[in-house]
Amino acid sequence: MRLNGMVKDLGHVPVMPLLGYPGLRLNNTTVRDNVQQPATHLATARAIHERFAVDGQFCIMDLSVEAGALGLEVRFSDSDSPTVVEHPVHSLADLDRFNGRSVLADARARGFVSTVQQMAAEFDTLVGAYAIGPFSLAGLLMGASQATIATIEDPELLHAVLRMATAMVLPYIQALEDAGADMIAILEPTGSLLSPRSFDLFCGQYVREIVASMRTPSILHICGQTNHLLDRLVATGAQGLSLDSAVDLPDAARRVPKDVVLIGNLDTVRVMCEQSPAEVYASTAALLEGMAPFDNFILSSACDLPLQTPLENIDAMIQAAHDLAC
Repeated sequence: MRLNGMVKDLGHVPVMPLLGYPGLRLNNTTVRDNVQQPATHLATARAIHERFAVDGQFCIMDLSVEAGALGLEVRFSDSDSPTVVEHPVHSLADLDRFNGRSVLADARARGFVSTVQQMAAEFDTLVGAYAIGPFSLAGLLMGASQATIATIEDPELLHAVLRMATAMVLPYIQALEDAGADMIAILEPTGSLLSPRSFDLFCGQYVREIVASMRTPSILHICGQTNHLLDRLVATGAQGLSLDSAVDLPDAARRVPKDVVLIGNLDTVRVMCEQSPAEVYASTAALLEGMAPFDNFILSSACDLPLQTPLENIDAMIQAAHDLAC
């Protein structure tokens, strides 16, 4: 079933905030333990499922999984997202170190797959998983600034990196599909750095290749102001677009086809972290009112919620959805 069909079958506006990191506070665990230990990750997912009445739940977002599986050094923290600390690709010859590599040979990547499998088996809600997009993976391999510069100065190298990144990500996505994920979000935060033409050439065509191969509904998640890219995001064929708070979502809804689901986009800091619960309720109500004419909408946060997000604010967002969404 397509994502828009899932939304319509629910009979109301779905609410699916990205709860991975705030959920760690429900069972007093660390970021490091959750992204390294599948049993802890699953325990956190269970705690989130029990605590919050949502229509769908994603596993924890970790943009370093695939890069770490390719052998890049990753720095882990108890309270922050893992970060890739080396960007080793500067020439075509540097790609040789990845010959024979497989993301699924990595224990941490397999741990995410097993967590999604257990979530899908146990939960009575939609279950989502994440995979990094090719351009953002290229940004980790080369450095985000260097990858962007390479769109002009070394497109041959960049396309070689993107072809490799696509080939590495595809089997991981297929494993997440086999695990039972109801939807998979392709994370392309670095794509917002590109012009429309560069997005088509160096991001969109590779995302389109991945989306075309998928059996599971696809979501493209992209950060920042992407009004200038909206048509290009649609052209990837993704069934859902997860857009940042910089985007006017009702305006976007008027520009995209009705079978493309828009997801978002309450500001993760200014609303979800800094407002009071009453203010979060009002902000959620305003977004729901703006999106009321459109039935291709999932209420969510603009991105993964920070660890310090007050749980009361998450409650207020969900309560507003339950009170007002129809």
